[in-house]
Amino acid sequence: MINSSVNGDFILVGFSEQPELERRLFVVILISYLLTLVGNAIITLISSIDPKFKTPMYFFLTHLSLVDICFTTSIVPQLLWNLKGPAKTITAVGCAVQLYVSLTLGSTECILLAVMAFDRYAAVCKPLHYVAVMNPQLCRALAGISWISGIGNALIQGTVTLWLPRCGHLWLHHFFCEVPSMIKLACVDIHVNEVQLFVASLVLLLLPLALILTSYGYIVKTVMRIKSAQAWHRALGTCGSHLMVVSLF
Repeated sequence: MINSSVNGDFILVGFSEQPELERRLFVVILISYLLTLVGNAIITLISSIDPKFKTPMYFFLTHLSLVDICFTTSIVPQLLWNLKGPAKTITAVGCAVQLYVSLTLGSTECILLAVMAFDRYAAVCKPLHYVAVMNPQLCRALAGISWISGIGNALIQGTVTLWLPRCGHLWLHHFFCEVPSMIKLACVDIHVNEVQLFVASLVLLLLPLALILTSYGYIVKTVMRIKSAQAWHRALGTCGSHLMVVSLF
């Protein structure tokens, strides 16, 4: 079962050492959160109602927008509450929910970005076969794999982390509940957990990054063969949204 403090709360001390910045951070984070919600909601709405956006790229972009909405919502409201009031706490249940949700969505986003890179590779490098390759069945399967992989990673890492025995204070040196800060509360040897976290990070960060770089390596190679400026711009334009998302991530 989830260990907790005497009153059942964890204490988040991410910004406690800089109280003078809390009001400014509250405003900046609130505005950023609202812009994130509005921007991703617009993408999701347009992709679902406009027939010309019924393409694989916008299908995956819709999933990515939903991930961003849910991920930020799992963290930001609690963060704003803690910044606004004197209490810097989160309940044990709230912490567990935040941990599972953020792990699921963070992992899913990494894999979705790699899937979108493959989609852009198919669009630029295999334009004549693009429709056949990126058919609706494959798109749904790739999206499903992304979500299932994220959920699986969260169930493993989250459950192992929450079952670690804890003793003493329950101060998390972060502004939300995540694995690295939570395993530091354990009163047992956490070397195995750190290795597990490192391996998971390698798989979920470096493997998608390698796939993205490989896809864009082929894209650049293909684009370099194009002599028409219009074709150049069209090829690069198809990758613009994905490159922007990857750079922000």
